[in-house]
Amino acid sequence: MDENRQIILHTSFGSFKGNRTDTCDEYLGIPYAKAERFRYAESIDHYGDDFDASSFGSACPQYRQYFPQLDNPERLFYHREFREGLEFHYEEDCLNLNIYVPKQIKDCPVAVFIHGGGFNSGANSEEPFRGYALAQRGILTVFINYRVGIFGYLTHEDIQKEYGRDGNFGLDDQRTALRWVKKHISEFGGDPENITVFGQSAGAISIQYLCLDHRNEGLFQRVFMMSGAGEFPQFASPRPAASTREYWLELMHSIHCTSLDELRKLPVEDVLRAAQDMKNRRSDTLYNTMPVIDGDMIAKPIRELIRDPLKTGYMTSYTNTDMYAPLMAYIGNRFGKDNDAYIGFFDIDAPGDDNGAFHSSDLRYLFGRLDTSWRPYTLKDRLISEKMMDYFAAYAKTGNPNGEGRPYWKPCSSGKLHILCFRQNRIAAGRPSYRTLGRNMIRKGNPKA
Repeated sequence: MDENRQIILHTSFGSFKGNRTDTCDEYLGIPYAKAERFRYAESIDHYGDDFDASSFGSACPQYRQYFPQLDNPERLFYHREFREGLEFHYEEDCLNLNIYVPKQIKDCPVAVFIHGGGFNSGANSEEPFRGYALAQRGILTVFINYRVGIFGYLTHEDIQKEYGRDGNFGLDDQRTALRWVKKHISEFGGDPENITVFGQSAGAISIQYLCLDHRNEGLFQRVFMMSGAGEFPQFASPRPAASTREYWLELMHSIHCTSLDELRKLPVEDVLRAAQDMKNRRSDTLYNTMPVIDGDMIAKPIRELIRDPLKTGYMTSYTNTDMYAPLMAYIGNRFGKDNDAYIGFFDIDAPGDDNGAFHSSDLRYLFGRLDTSWRPYTLKDRLISEKMMDYFAAYAKTGNPNGEGRPYWKPCSSGKLHILCFRQNRIAAGRPSYRTLGRNMIRKGNPKA
């Protein structure tokens, strides 16, 4: 970034050196909390003079740091979509956020994004997580990092003894970040009383869990859950923390760690290698590296909590070849009907291969990042992207996505299902026609991908 494009923002809790772009001011890699390994985060509220917020912060250590395995068709597919050509740094000191501030910086609506990655991977600096286009619509956007994999979801009886709860470090990080935003975002030009939390895949599921804890009342005003709303089947729902400890004890035994303190001191690479070995050895890794019923952030089984979610604004969506598309549609529609949500169906096949509107394909449209992809997007795609951003910006401002120049988006009401379908040639109310073709082709290795 050229010297004349840098900017310094002075606040009551420190000053931040960021970047001035053509569309907004950006402040990158700001730490919102500190956390030692397998300990809960403590918020950071004081910074020195001229904190360097001109470049991305570190992501949580994760399997792809040492085991990219790009010979795996699915990993290669998503690497090419969102990570190819980018540089990532991984450190345990990873609890940071990126802020994109519109030019009109007074009382801007705030949108906080939680990335996906199956609770095992991901970073807030991946493509297409940039807030430039939304800033042009007056939205101040925040992207957060949080702990994933073993660092985010290990459970152990010593954690329970120390804190009175166990696991869910990653979920706790997200709540800590939201509290930081609520407390400090006004000095960046945001309105702390007008916050929308949005996320995709594991990020959306995390938001769902945050919406089931009534202590979060007032922390945000509305949510948008992309490919991850509603109650998943029992086998994919959070289990009691104590029931996952056996998995982690086996991992510790495999590397001759006799105590949690020993595991806390082990080098990062050794921890991730042990986690990878467990993944190769057992088929249930996914269900042991995700949020658990800890009696605190997730107090009870989801099927009980989901009957009484926060009274906030809801928007949900899914794509035509989403992960387990019929299930994603079913649970999203059911939750949407029960909570008067706006439901969107993304039915635009990504150009360049035969994978349809694959899981995550809608992200580039929402953030206006089609031009940074290898795919041959057309003017029609860009027009749809503009409309999607307009809908979301209006929703973030007022809770109502509708406005002049775009088809009316009717919310569910009184248990009646209403869905707005985003298609290549038309945006209109309708019924989804989902497929599983794209997901299968990614897994098998589409020669065109």
